[in-house]
Amino acid sequence: MAAPDHTPSEPDEIRAEAKGTAQVPLSVLDLVTVGAGRTATDALRTSVKLSRLAEDRGFHRYWVAEHHSMPGVASTSPAVILAHLAAHTTRIRLGSGGVMLPNHAPLVIAEQFGTLEAMAPGRVDLGLGRAPGTDGATAAALRRTERLNEGADDFPQQLAELTRFLDDDFPSGHPYARIHAVPGPIQATSPGGVQSPHRPPIWLLGSSGFSARLAGTLGLPFAFAHHFSAQNTVPALDLYRESFRPSAVLDSPYALIGVSALATDDEKEARRQIMAAALNMVRLRTGRPGLVPTPEEAEAYEFSPMEREFVDSWNANVVHGTADEVRSGLDDLQKRTGADELMLTANAHSGDVRLRSYELIADAYQLPSTGGAQA
Repeated sequence: MAAPDHTPSEPDEIRAEAKGTAQVPLSVLDLVTVGAGRTATDALRTSVKLSRLAEDRGFHRYWVAEHHSMPGVASTSPAVILAHLAAHTTRIRLGSGGVMLPNHAPLVIAEQFGTLEAMAPGRVDLGLGRAPGTDGATAAALRRTERLNEGADDFPQQLAELTRFLDDDFPSGHPYARIHAVPGPIQATSPGGVQSPHRPPIWLLGSSGFSARLAGTLGLPFAFAHHFSAQNTVPALDLYRESFRPSAVLDSPYALIGVSALATDDEKEARRQIMAAALNMVRLRTGRPGLVPTPEEAEAYEFSPMEREFVDSWNANVVHGTADEVRSGLDDLQKRTGADELMLTANAHSGDVRLRSYELIADAYQLPSTGGAQA
């Protein structure tokens, strides 16, 4: 499949500059987590506060991820959430980390993100994944089919179709040549039409080698899910760089990694908080998804030996502690992986804990404040 053929993205639509004392740009991944005793409304209000904080403190981009049928994760509809955040921010890049392409018709995604681009011109990212973002039964309900492998296997073709819709360049004679994603380029070619010069840059997301190789072959930016597939990070990034072919989008590789990171004022408190998030993962992995438990519930929980082994392994990849400890851990991870950007996700029961974590990390890296954050 040929690389996407469109006007090259502006440099700052993909690449970013590090701020403060950070080695690479820092960004935010928001899972819109819902804690026990809290509502989805509470979680979404935290997301607004966090997006404003991230914008004020110089984080480069703010992504939300598509998940389904998980009570503790309220990010089922990335486009809807991003539209809400666009109304509350003015500068920070907003995007999906990601939209699960096999769950949707490519035309629908092109329309949704074309609309987002019209709402927030020049600051929308379209990150795409090929996993369902849920269990098999839920994926079947989303896709209205039991042939779930077909979606993943068809990912390159779905990606090509989505790109064609975004660029409005299906060849003459193609069944979709007369179909146009609106808002989109067709408006510029209509009588009296004027169209934005921007279109959302596509990122490929992955937790293994498949999307790494595809992103490299197509010359697209790549985001790797280090936060839940740490053992595959270095091999996937190596594969991406080895496979990379320059394109109209990028002349050299650009890769970010998602990292679980939680900073608190006290190292012991960080440990308490990540144990609650780990218990949530234990329940999810054993078919008992629920709201994110409180640290007190996690302290009272009796982990089985197998669960304890999982928790120890999981928490080993969470960068946590005081702000200085988190900064040191992130710097070490960046050096080890060579990531061009770090996208931080703070998983905790309390929205206030998550907000404080990003504040502490921003302070640790001396990220400049514009004074524009709002409560």
